[in-house]
Amino acid sequence: MTLNTLIDLIKYPIITDKATKLLEINQYTFAVDSKSNKTQIKTAIEYLFNVKVISVNTAKPPAKQRRIGKFMGTRTQYKKAILTLATGNSINLFSEN
Repeated sequence: MTLNTLIDLIKYPIITDKATKLLEINQYTFAVDSKSNKTQIKTAIEYLFNVKVISVNTAKPPAKQRRIGKFMGTRTQYKKAILTLATGNSINLFSEN
């Protein structure tokens, strides 16, 4: 797997109430490419952040319908990955400026 494809697998970190509670037990949540598998996600995170990943759990949330005026549609599909890191490893998601 090339460097560019590893970088493109990870889109952005997911910052929600549940995701911030998971940070306390050293689990991080990222939106990833929908075609990627767990081993690709693990190697990408280990390469980009220089950490040791213990486990990767993935999920595709169901498509919710949204209305804009008279038009009905669905929210865009995405895949999220919840990563458990080894003890002593961490990822700095919030910059300390």
